[in-house]
Amino acid sequence: MSLSHRALITGITGQDGSYLAELLLSKGYEVHGMLRRTSNLSSRIHGLLDRHNDSDGRLELHYGDMADTMSLVRLLRNIQPHEVYNLAAQSHVRISFEQPDYTSEISGLGVLRILEAIRELQQQSGNEVRFYQASSSEMFGNVPETPQRETTPFAPRSPYGVAKLYGHWITVNYRESYGLHASSGILFNHESPRRGENFVTRKVTQAAARIKLGLQEKVLLGNLESKRDWGFAGDFVYAMWLMLQQDKPADYVIATGVSHSVRELCKYAFDYVGLDYRDYVEYDIQFERPAEVDALAGDATKAQETLGWKPTLRFQDLIAMMVESDLKNTRNQYNV
Repeated sequence: MSLSHRALITGITGQDGSYLAELLLSKGYEVHGMLRRTSNLSSRIHGLLDRHNDSDGRLELHYGDMADTMSLVRLLRNIQPHEVYNLAAQSHVRISFEQPDYTSEISGLGVLRILEAIRELQQQSGNEVRFYQASSSEMFGNVPETPQRETTPFAPRSPYGVAKLYGHWITVNYRESYGLHASSGILFNHESPRRGENFVTRKVTQAAARIKLGLQEKVLLGNLESKRDWGFAGDFVYAMWLMLQQDKPADYVIATGVSHSVRELCKYAFDYVGLDYRDYVEYDIQFERPAEVDALAGDATKAQETLGWKPTLRFQDLIAMMVESDLKNTRNQYNV
């Protein structure tokens, strides 16, 4: 892979963006990341910037906004990327009920804007730009079958799921209408120590660490019986890259095929620190969603057979990794 191979990652400051940037840099890419002017540079990419931005110029950040078409057009013209990974979104399902307008604007219409910018760039330059869209298992919603695969009908149950479904279908539409090399990864839940603290996995692992260290007494959660197919974010971004290396674009479910309840998540996290979760986890109705998705589990057979992809980390080991990271970070922060 030559240094001239350029990729643009929207949402580079997020969990997936940081892992994807690391992967592409390791493969010799010139990586460009887009962030909003109101975004803070997260600790997720500070280390990458220190290693690459000043020394060899292979990582560069740019301001842009998924709500501003011209900022996307200018960015693409300036960078001339070979690959675009659209990870920018309002990505929290519960918050999407409180901010449906914003969620739809960024996670839905934002996809249309960047696809239009890519189409215009291709017409002007004559060079192919390969596009990855971050679709979501939340698009399935009220599932008619388990596990869910690429052919499972969609029935989203949140503004987030609805917005993601628009982004997914407009990607399919641009692929079929204009011949864009545009692929969507229907990613099931994927976590890591870099997961935001407002997501349930990180909320639980951080609480387990803080309670073990005497800094917190309880953790309040919503539906403990909700089940999700949780994998490791580092594995999932590798699948994103594999999709854009294929001759033909397509859509792929990316999942582990195994689902676990929030209750199991709590048990594994608190067991790791030698505590019984039942003594510390309390139900609070405020964390219930207005409309719940009870259970999701994905069938990644197509990705395994076509991309050669498979998950590498078990759920129990993923949670242990996250708790261990939170223990270390909490000890460093509070000197305990």
